Amino acid sequence: MINQLCEEAFETAKLKGWYDEPRETGTLLALIHSEVSEALEADRKGNQVNFAEELADTCIRIFDLCGLKGIDLEAAILTKMEYNKSRTYKHGGKSY
Repeated sequence: MINQLCEEAFETAKLKGWYDEPRETGTLLALIHSEVSEALEADRKGNQVNFAEELADTCIRIFDLCGLKGIDLEAAILTKMEYNKSRTYKHGGKSY
């Protein structure tokens, strides 16, 4: 299901003209970051509807990038989640 969303997000972005010119990975990562920042601002304002919308935008931007790069995001997530289960408590003492 996740990989389908990646393909759909990428195809929609192409149809809407966002890939008429080549896009750099750094630019796409900055756009992901901007959506996270917008989510933070919505949360600070107590706007839960907008907060959820900005988190959705963040995911859509990530899906788009994975579609562009041909990344199997679903497999990457499942692998990383399994790895995280094996990590020590707070990853050995991290404070964040």
